[in-house]
Amino acid sequence: MSAAIRIGVLFGGPSAEHEVSCASALGVTRALVERGHQVVALGITRAGGLRLVPEPVLAERCASVGAGLAIDDRLPVTGPAVELRAGARAGTVAVTAADAPGAVDAELDVVFPVLHGPYGEDGVVQGLLESLGVPYVGCGILASAVGMDKVAMKRALRAEGVPTTPHVWFDAPTWRAAEDPEKLVVGLRRPLFVKPARMGSSIGISRVAEGDDLTAAVEEALRHDHVVLVEQGVTGRELECGVLGGWHPEASAVGEVRVEGGWFDYRQKYFGDADPMTVPAPLPDEVTERIRELSVQAFTAIGGWGLARVDFLYDETTGDLFVNELNTLPGFTTHSMYPKVWAESGVDYPEVVDRLVALAFTRHEARPAGAHPRGGAA
Repeated sequence: MSAAIRIGVLFGGPSAEHEVSCASALGVTRALVERGHQVVALGITRAGGLRLVPEPVLAERCASVGAGLAIDDRLPVTGPAVELRAGARAGTVAVTAADAPGAVDAELDVVFPVLHGPYGEDGVVQGLLESLGVPYVGCGILASAVGMDKVAMKRALRAEGVPTTPHVWFDAPTWRAAEDPEKLVVGLRRPLFVKPARMGSSIGISRVAEGDDLTAAVEEALRHDHVVLVEQGVTGRELECGVLGGWHPEASAVGEVRVEGGWFDYRQKYFGDADPMTVPAPLPDEVTERIRELSVQAFTAIGGWGLARVDFLYDETTGDLFVNELNTLPGFTTHSMYPKVWAESGVDYPEVVDRLVALAFTRHEARPAGAHPRGGAA
């Protein structure tokens, strides 16, 4: 995109991924500024309050180049309390002072959510933005909700013939009523991976090997959600592929995650001393192409738009590929895979975010007239 537009970067939030969101937001903001856009940073506190990051703070953070861990290089959630309202022009949203609703601080042409986890990645904020009638980056309500819910995601993938790992799921009442918890995972071989159904960044996930306590793992997952997914572990390589696009999405190069301890947990993702990612992943050409094909197929299966990162497990001994999950709002920190695989594909970070903004307008303009909450075409 060539013309400068005013973009609201929405970040922070009440989820356990608050810090990751703040780190991703700084990367996105820097890239948008580099492309010549005007950025308004809107931070959401852990309590759910909306704050307008002051321009001097935003400029200082964008000018600094963090050399430390990505998690320490982030936008702060600070500034006066504000609210979002429908803008004076159709297809815009106004940022107004919370204590003086008539005072408009900015009118945004598009919103770029950089909210990981519940309330930001699960269709909640997407519903808000739809109701305001403003273009926004990334997947819509349904794809976001399906992508966030690992149980619903696996249903959608299997319905379209996309291979997934063997798994079971159950809710909290079923778990509490079970006389023998092991019967809930009958048919699955250990190691098992126990996960909250709706959480990201490996939060609440436990690996359960032979002799390990399944109960402790399930209780940890239930701290984050009332539905638990239990997957059979696959001995294989962890591979990731980015998807970018709308009507005709494209797949990126493939990256590989090599980690200590058998899986990529929260600590290694954001606090590891070494970069565990190899891009491109050393794979036979036919395996790389199959991963790219499955990535687009999985993205289409959930009704994706804009972006997603698709995570795979590859068993080299059998040649089996499994889609582990889709992340519809992947991390954009300096540690993150999504920008890296697209850079390898010849699309640098600023161009990625620029394309995502363009896709937001494309979707918004293509909506049927009756779908516009404020009446008429945008």
